[in-house]
Amino acid sequence: MTRLAARLGLELPLLQAGMGGVAGPALCAEVSRAGAGGTLALYKEPPARAARLVREVAAATSRPFGVNVVPEVTGPAACLSQLRAVLPELPRGGFVTSFGLPDTDAARAVRDAGHPLVVQVGTLADAGTALALGAAVLVLQGTEAGGHLLGELPVDALLASVRSRHPYAVLAVAGGIATGRDLADAVARGADGAMAGTLFVPAAESTAHPEFKRRVVEAVADDTVITSLFHIGWPHRPHRVLRNPLTDAADRYPATFIATTRVDGRDYPVPRYSAAAPGDGTTGRIEEMAMYCGRSCTRVTTAHPAAATVARVRQEYESATEEPHRIQER
Repeated sequence: MTRLAARLGLELPLLQAGMGGVAGPALCAEVSRAGAGGTLALYKEPPARAARLVREVAAATSRPFGVNVVPEVTGPAACLSQLRAVLPELPRGGFVTSFGLPDTDAARAVRDAGHPLVVQVGTLADAGTALALGAAVLVLQGTEAGGHLLGELPVDALLASVRSRHPYAVLAVAGGIATGRDLADAVARGADGAMAGTLFVPAAESTAHPEFKRRVVEAVADDTVITSLFHIGWPHRPHRVLRNPLTDAADRYPATFIATTRVDGRDYPVPRYSAAAPGDGTTGRIEEMAMYCGRSCTRVTTAHPAAATVARVRQEYESATEEPHRIQER
C-alpha cells in the first residue's frame, strides 16, 4: 500500500490515463473493478453526455474511478461546465484528474464536492502551482510518455526535483510504465505510484481503432517520435506519437479531410494533422492520424482484456516489491 493507493482507495497504485478516443466507460470500469484507478476521458464531451457517461461507469463498478478534464483544450468555462455536470454523478470515493493545471474555479469545484483532485504536470513550477490549488496527487509526466507533453524533462529527473522541493506530496509518475517491475522501480525511486496510458491502448475494452491497437502492440520505443504536427484542435503542445507517413514526410501535405469519426450517432470530419486519435468509430486514412504512444510500447506486446493486464501488473509488482535490493540496483 502506497500513499497514492491509500489516498484514492486503490488496491494497486496505478492510474489509467484519461485518453480521449481511448478511455471510454468500458475501459474505465474494467480497470476500476480490477483494483487500479480507472479513468473516464471527458475531453470535449458536452456536459449532458459527460454526465451520462459517468452514470454508465458508476453502474458498472462499485470501486473508485476518476474523470479526466483537459482545461487547455476545452477552455476554463467549458471545463467548469463539464465538472458541474459530472460532479453530482461521481460516486463517493471518485476522483478528478486534470491534464495540466485547472483554473481556481475548477479546482475549487472539485474540492467543494469532496473529491480528490489529481493534477498532471510536467515542470517543477507547475507542481508547486498544482499543490497551491489543492491537488491531492500530482502526476509527473516525463518526455517518455505518449500523448501531449507538459514539460521537457525525463520522468526520473522530474521526480527527483519535485520530491526534493515537495517531500510530502503524493506523487505518481507518467512515462515508461508498462509492467509491475516498472511500477515497483518507480516506487523505489521515490514515487507513490504511476499512471499508464500506452499499456491500456490495446485493451479489449479500449475504444482505440483496431489499427491503433495493432500498431502499439507491434511497436518498439524507437518507433515513436516527438512532433508538433498534429496541432489542429490542440495547438502549441508537442506530442509523442507513432511514426507514420506524415511524420516521415519531407514536405507538409494539405490539411484536407482524411477521415470521419462517429460520436454519439453523429459523423465528424477529421482533417489531416488533427489532434484526434483514431477511435473504433473512425473510418478513412487511419494510418495518417495521430496514434499517441509512449516509449514503454516496447514492453506492451499483447492485447489482453484490461482486467488481465491489471492482474499481471499486480503480480509482477508484488513479486518485485519483495526484492527491494534488486529493484534499487537496476
